Order: sequence, then structure tokens, then C-alpha cells
Amino acid sequence: MAIILRLDRVMADRKISLNELAERVGISNVNLSNLKTGKVRAIRFSTLNAICRELNCQPGDILEYAPDESP
Repeated sequence: MAIILRLDRVMADRKISLNELAERVGISNVNLSNLKTGKVRAIRFSTLNAICRELNCQPGDILEYAPDESP
């Protein structure tokens, strides 16, 4: 996939735990863990908005585009 989630890096920079962020954002630990590890295929804008609000960051700090290699 061409979109890479960098949530783990931003969380480490902000020194916030998975449990704390999940509670602040209002999503389950499992769903946030899946986001953190990149095991999701989609993210709701409302969730992205809440994460950015709590981490005081921009969506581009969490999402990164890496082009797929051509065969």
C-alpha cells in the first residue's frame, strides 16, 4: 500500500501511551493499535481529526505517501 501510517512515531515524540490516546480520542485500544501498526485500510476523518487534536499535529505528520514500486 502506498500510504504509511506514522502514528507510532508521533505518539513517541509526544510521549503518550496507546491507552491514554485511545481514551482521549474515544476509540478502543484495539482499533487504535490497528491504526498504529498500519493494519487498517481506512480511517474516518472524525477519528483523524480527534487524533490530530490530541497530538497537536497535522494529518501529514501521521500519514505518509510512498509510491508503489513499478514492476
